[in-house]
Amino acid sequence: MLGPVILAASRSDRMRRLISAAPVTKQVVDRFIPGETVDEILPIVRELTGNGLELTMDVVGEDITTPEQAEAARDAYLELIDRLKPLELGPRAEMSVKLSMFGQALPGGHELALANVRPVVEAAAEIGTTVTLDAEDHTTLDSMFAIHEELRKDFPGTGCVIQAYLFRTEEDARRLAAAGSRVRLVKGAYKEPAEVAYQQKHEIDKAYVRILRTLMEGEGYPMIGSHDPRLIAIAQELARTAGRKLDEYEFQMLYGIRGDEHVRLAAEGHRMRVYTAYGTDWYGYFMRRLAEKPANLRFFARSMITKG
Repeated sequence: MLGPVILAASRSDRMRRLISAAPVTKQVVDRFIPGETVDEILPIVRELTGNGLELTMDVVGEDITTPEQAEAARDAYLELIDRLKPLELGPRAEMSVKLSMFGQALPGGHELALANVRPVVEAAAEIGTTVTLDAEDHTTLDSMFAIHEELRKDFPGTGCVIQAYLFRTEEDARRLAAAGSRVRLVKGAYKEPAEVAYQQKHEIDKAYVRILRTLMEGEGYPMIGSHDPRLIAIAQELARTAGRKLDEYEFQMLYGIRGDEHVRLAAEGHRMRVYTAYGTDWYGYFMRRLAEKPANLRFFARSMITKG
């Protein structure tokens, strides 16, 4: 399987330098990350929302080694929120944050991450929108869920992400499928050991459906993070069976992947949110996109051959 190899490369400084220096890389990266600055990303925001789509926005970057870098990440989100305010998009443009960016892995990281993310959640609430806490590797999840629970005391719309490939997630989903919760379900994009996660695609897909059924039958707001046509069809059927209206759940897909499907689902009346990342520290995000889906890797390799 190429996925684990690519994920290992995402942590390699040598591979980072090699791939970043390739002339074709920027052309390919632009498919997934359409800008490096707020000025570059705002036209994308206007275009997508003008087409009836919603967004969740991610300022990319995870290699945080100092408290000062964590504060800079916080400030980058605050700048984004400030620039979104005049657009008056409200919940149509939310934020996705990785707590690792806010210092979660540093000494005293739990408290540091909470202190840094809270102003972002507060600022998002002031412009009528929300924040979703992205899931990372399994060692960080207890901290993420604790921060999520703490933030929801004052900002109940704060969302979180759960990953179908982890054994623990079915129990997490039962706990989170409560009134007022917002939960994004994804398959998972980190290399996890067999002791904690399913390793085979068919096992992950079956777990995804079981967990999604729990969310649909619960009282919260499910967010279906998948590009898989079969899982999208299953999600629609589970929603119908659970008696959910079209505004009582949403689909989420990555910018640059299955754009026609984004538009189709929105045209059918579904809430369709596009995960839109931007920033200069794109390498880790980009490599995980390649690891998640072989077609993404083929696209990159083909571009390297034909344009490199």
